[in-house]
Amino acid sequence: MIVDRLAIMTETTLAPVGVARWTAVAALFLGTFSLVTSEMLPVGLLTEMGADLNASDGVTGLVMTACGVVGGLSAPLLVTWRADRRLVLTGALGVLAVANLVAALAPNIVVLLAARLLAGLSFGGFWALAAGMAVRLVPAASVPRATAIILSGVSLASVVGVPAGTLLGDATSWRVATGVLGVLCMAVLAVLAFVLPPLPATQTLRLGDFPALLARPAVRACLGGLALVVVAHFASFTYVRPVLEDISGVDAGLVGTLLLVYGVAGVAGNFAVGALIPRLPYGATILAPALLAAAVLAIPLAGAGTGRAALLLAVWGVGYGAVPVVFQSWIMREAPDATEAGSAMVVTGFQVSIAFGSLLGGRMVDGISLTSVLWLAGVLAVASLALVWSSRPAPAR
Repeated sequence: MIVDRLAIMTETTLAPVGVARWTAVAALFLGTFSLVTSEMLPVGLLTEMGADLNASDGVTGLVMTACGVVGGLSAPLLVTWRADRRLVLTGALGVLAVANLVAALAPNIVVLLAARLLAGLSFGGFWALAAGMAVRLVPAASVPRATAIILSGVSLASVVGVPAGTLLGDATSWRVATGVLGVLCMAVLAVLAFVLPPLPATQTLRLGDFPALLARPAVRACLGGLALVVVAHFASFTYVRPVLEDISGVDAGLVGTLLLVYGVAGVAGNFAVGALIPRLPYGATILAPALLAAAVLAIPLAGAGTGRAALLLAVWGVGYGAVPVVFQSWIMREAPDATEAGSAMVVTGFQVSIAFGSLLGGRMVDGISLTSVLWLAGVLAVASLALVWSSRPAPAR
């Protein structure tokens, strides 16, 4: 339904007919893959980063907070900017490439945090724009398939990008892994610049449109539920490596493998729970925070051992893998007349919640314990579940 609305746009903005359209779609897929891998890679390398830069796990976790804050601010600003979308998308990847290379050479935690702030500029804008580009690159009948290809970069980053980067970092160093990402972003930037057609802005969107959208109770409920579950996830998942090593007793060399298990489960959750949305929209939405809560609360109680940790991480992956699709679908149901603004608000909600979640988790890890952050995440996920449940439509009489 969302794609059908997007497809109403004029076909005068389409790229030339033929292979060029699908080459551009593939390039955007590579862009989302590079973007999400860059944002999430510190999760798998947090321990090494902190040890190398003489910083605690909590302070090092600020590399996630820094990106989230700037990413949350950049999404609505870049969406309202009426520049050619090719310029914005390629510019965002250029900024990300530089940020990754600076991070790889960072002599201390301050420079690393500055590099991550720079990286955050690219996250919100690229994500908010790339997701809607399919309608401008392929005919209406092909929009669903093209959109799926572009967004599959997010799933592949979880399944391949972050685990592969973690394994590379374990085999060499976190600096090498981060530098390789910088080179990858430069290569994708070159591809995007070559294959994307001119994409002038076609919609007029003002910052004043966002408060008007927030005035709708259902939209506030959606963003509130999203914020709670994303904060829950990143307060705990940012520190998943020390959790696996110190609480579950997983060997350091197996952490990358377990993150791969998490990534595969996340893809499964994305597709499996997403398939329920047309028939059970609120049931599918409830399932996401419910599974996440069950996993994080079970780890300190019954997560000792590699096998149990892998199982609970898989449950966690299914739950969180469903979060983007169920909440994106929810806001589109509640704001079908403002899809671009709604998408930007979801991106901002994600980024701000990532920042706050990793910051809050860091304070608890340093001030209390690793276990405490899992209890906090469980409570927040349950609160998200309760909010989604209370917002469900009343049954028809």
